[in-house]
Amino acid sequence: MPRGFNIAVFEGDGIGPEIMKPTIELLKQLGTNGGDYVLNFESFPAGATHYAETGESLPQSSLQGARNADAILLSAMGLPNVRYPDGTEISPQIDLRKEFGLFAGVRPVTVYPGQYCPLKIPEGQSIDFVLIRESTEGLFWSQGKGEISENEARETLVITRETSEKLFRFAFELAKQRRASGRGKGKVTCVDKANVFRAFAFFRKIFNEEAARHPGFTAEHAYVDATALWMVQKPWSMDVMVTENMFGDILSDLGAGLMGGLGMAPSADVGDNQAVFQPCHGSAPDIAGQGLANPAAMILSAAMMLDWLGHKHEMEAVLKDGERLRAAVHAAISGRRALTRDLGGTATTDDFAKVVGSYLN
Repeated sequence: MPRGFNIAVFEGDGIGPEIMKPTIELLKQLGTNGGDYVLNFESFPAGATHYAETGESLPQSSLQGARNADAILLSAMGLPNVRYPDGTEISPQIDLRKEFGLFAGVRPVTVYPGQYCPLKIPEGQSIDFVLIRESTEGLFWSQGKGEISENEARETLVITRETSEKLFRFAFELAKQRRASGRGKGKVTCVDKANVFRAFAFFRKIFNEEAARHPGFTAEHAYVDATALWMVQKPWSMDVMVTENMFGDILSDLGAGLMGGLGMAPSADVGDNQAVFQPCHGSAPDIAGQGLANPAAMILSAAMMLDWLGHKHEMEAVLKDGERLRAAVHAAISGRRALTRDLGGTATTDDFAKVVGSYLN
């Protein structure tokens, strides 16, 4: 009997449903080729559209469905004209991070041959690194708790030992996996601002303690401003970088720029027992319903989901399908057979997905 995995699906807002539909179809296409596992999908309501209709952004039934699932596949969320009474955006993805303790935000940055990149990559070099963003603490810890008076506003940055230790263990384990696959250098870099803030000196101290447990790896430090510079000057020198929540939020968009835009930027938020897989981009309501959205980031996020399930359950078939799906996306882009508008082409969302599917046959 094949192993069954239950996937909680959140279709999202704006272009969210348009990019989720072909992603699930591709995952089902992969499932017909093996027989070792099967993915069972169940959709749950959440997001800005649901909030506008019901007053709830993440119903308890949806939260419970996510809790019971083996993994969560979540599309673009939020609409600029739908907000909570305090003016903040509808962000169920952040609620899920906090509810399930999804401390490791994984943001891969990969540029394959033939893929657009605004930088000139030296011959013999390649851009293939991962930024890990702590996703539950840092400056985002005080979301909704900030103190505002007539003359002053304050937000609190929080870094805890418990979460930081888990974050750094995760970073070194990912570096181990990348090196074993031939994609990584066995290097982990702690990105902080320890020269100014005591909280980041604490963050770095915990990193050094974890690094001492991995003598076979290179452990480095970098200030966040210098890292932004080096991501432009020499991104091919990077492997695994780990940082605080807000720093990671900013640097991950810079990483997306190296890949040609947010349409190419997948992500995962991983905890001890659960994980959410979602594209980094927004819901783009200005192009919703027109078939113009680039589904690459959503599809690549689904490939990350297969990676995570494969490693967690030690299933080689799932790992292989994750790599197949990722390779199919990059083959479609490198071969320039179906480039969406954001990549300089005219292909529709469905055109792109069909070409990706052709590489899976």
